[in-house]
Amino acid sequence: MITVSTDGSCLKNPGGASGWAWVDHAGPTASGGIASGTNQIAELMAVLQAITAHPGPEPLMIESDSQYAIKCASVWVAGWRRKGWRTASGGPVQNLALVQGIERAIAERTGPVTFTWVRGHVGNHFNELADELAGAAARAAAPAAGADTGGTLARPAASAAPIPPAQELDALF
Repeated sequence: MITVSTDGSCLKNPGGASGWAWVDHAGPTASGGIASGTNQIAELMAVLQAITAHPGPEPLMIESDSQYAIKCASVWVAGWRRKGWRTASGGPVQNLALVQGIERAIAERTGPVTFTWVRGHVGNHFNELADELAGAAARAAAPAAGADTGGTLARPAASAAPIPPAQELDALF
């Protein structure tokens, strides 16, 4: 089994520079950021990137300190799909492109994906490392004073997996 810890970071939620990261417990990592986002977007991006970076048949366990990301990817998604991507109250699903991207990545993966929640900021080595990487990616993506980044995606880690199509991300930011 492959175990990967994920985390997201937002310097000012909402609208601040945001970063995502995943840490494979066997060694590889990836992270990236955007100039303006939310913590939920960063958490979902971390999950999506972790899944797409591990496409093989071996079971994949994603550890996250975000119950929101875990529930989006494993609990709520089936009901949202059945309801035409509407919530129980009838409203639109938030961060739809990322949720659908995660659903698609899980469906395309040859091995199973499971999720487990870990408490954040209590000394879990891999969660803390993912948190550090996500925070660094958010800081790297923060616009310089007065600079217009146009929502450019910063990708500090060369091994980062592809992101959803630009038109889907544009709708999020």
